[in-house]
Amino acid sequence: MELKTARLTLLIDPAKKAAFERLCASQDVTPSQVVRRLIREYLAAHGVEYVPSGITAAESAEGREAPQRKSGATRSKGPARGRAR
Repeated sequence: MELKTARLTLLIDPAKKAAFERLCASQDVTPSQVVRRLIREYLAAHGVEYVPSGITAAESAEGREAPQRKSGATRSKGPARGRAR
């Protein structure tokens, strides 16, 4: 599991976004979780290899992975810094 994150910004039709968010909510997953899974699957389907952030090259070569967070655990994101959610 990745330990660091980077922001990916994309433009999408508002109606499609709303439908996607409703579907995600009905499946008890976040849109971010779904997009991350889609990206992992897309990379794998095209044979693209990468070392997830937080894993050293030596650990990757040994086949070890970074420590896993408990399922359902979330990180505190701190204050929203004035952004509406």
